[in-house]
Amino acid sequence: MAKTILIVDDSASLRQVVSIALRGAGYEVIEACDGKDGMTKLDGQKIHLIISDVNMPNMDGFTVVKNVKLQASYKFTPIIMLTTEAGEDKKASGQAAGAKAWMVKPFQPSQMLAAVSKLIMP
Repeated sequence: MAKTILIVDDSASLRQVVSIALRGAGYEVIEACDGKDGMTKLDGQKIHLIISDVNMPNMDGFTVVKNVKLQASYKFTPIIMLTTEAGEDKKASGQAAGAKAWMVKPFQPSQMLAAVSKLIMP
């Protein structure tokens, strides 16, 4: 059974690029247009990994991470922050909130798939 990944990003084109790469590697993909939408997708179904942007309307990525970690069903779900933010302070905030990895845009799909495969156990 394919592993399911939730992509949370306000950029439709970025969601599409990530989605194509993940589907091509055999993953199921759920897309959310912002943090608030992403939280509604966590409805009890098994999500193996979340990839979230940091800067989004309605709910930013740090808030998404904090809220995910508060839910019993998802508190151990690994989260990759995929963002234009490269500052160490932002990375530290993401790590403190519970993010497992930090990837800066633009990125190579192969680089993202390598990070995903490290965080999702077969």
